[in-house]
Amino acid sequence: MSTFFATALPAAQAVAGPQTYPTGALYVIATPIGNLADISLRALHVLQLVDAIACEDTRHTQSLLRSYGLERPGAQLLAVHQHNEAQAAQGIVERLRQGQRIAYVSDAGTPGVSDPGARLCAQVAAAGLRSIPLPGASSITSALSVAGCVPPQGDSAGFVFHGFLPTKAAERQAAIAALAQETRCVVLLEAPHRIHDLARLLTVLGARPVTMAREITKQFEQITTLPAQEAANWIAQEPQRSKGEFVVVLHPMAAAQNDAADHDRVLQLLLAELPTKTAVKLCAEITGASRNALYERALEWKNAG
Repeated sequence: MSTFFATALPAAQAVAGPQTYPTGALYVIATPIGNLADISLRALHVLQLVDAIACEDTRHTQSLLRSYGLERPGAQLLAVHQHNEAQAAQGIVERLRQGQRIAYVSDAGTPGVSDPGARLCAQVAAAGLRSIPLPGASSITSALSVAGCVPPQGDSAGFVFHGFLPTKAAERQAAIAALAQETRCVVLLEAPHRIHDLARLLTVLGARPVTMAREITKQFEQITTLPAQEAANWIAQEPQRSKGEFVVVLHPMAAAQNDAADHDRVLQLLLAELPTKTAVKLCAEITGASRNALYERALEWKNAG
């Protein structure tokens, strides 16, 4: 156990112990995404209390538990990950029917959000049993909380969580083209080996602000907001900027950008059927947009892949 957490377990018992913890229930627990101090007192108490812990990676979870001075026999750690979730959930449901308390944790953050857990909770619900959330760390809400995404005046707040883009080039480009039309805030996740490609694709969003958040809560955390068209250059300036897991927040579209998005949509439809010059000419006549600006936009998309 880390000496930093020597007082954490007694505190968890004192604060969370007197609360009610039903039997025959699944406890879905958020775990730290980097900083171990982000664990909640209730999470520590429940991880001591439950009969078994279902987890995405048993070795990772065992290491996490030991950081807090929690020891669990290997038999009490149940592997439930994306490759076996549906089948493993059946065994969890049977344990719950026997009156056991079972916890579920993913490797980091909140289960069921771009992590396994959704199918497990669905099967628990289908069996008429309870899933109890223990909220905590989430890279998504952490990035949103500091991005400063203010919706245009008169528009309602809100965001769209898209998660990871497809891995195939054509599908990624199509996904970005579709998201470019979304006026609300959009949250993307990306791995370090694909962040260069994502930043390059974001160029088509022009001056629309994006927040690049990497290594959230970790030692080398870095969060910056800049125009989408500058994202690729920003990453290329320093090698370390492409390291770590990323949350990318596309800010809400301003009114002027909304008009531009309408122009883009018309231009994309025309480009799919017509030569560039003809598509640009017709788009300018339909939308009233500048022909030169539309032509430059078409070249941006061509250069982006």
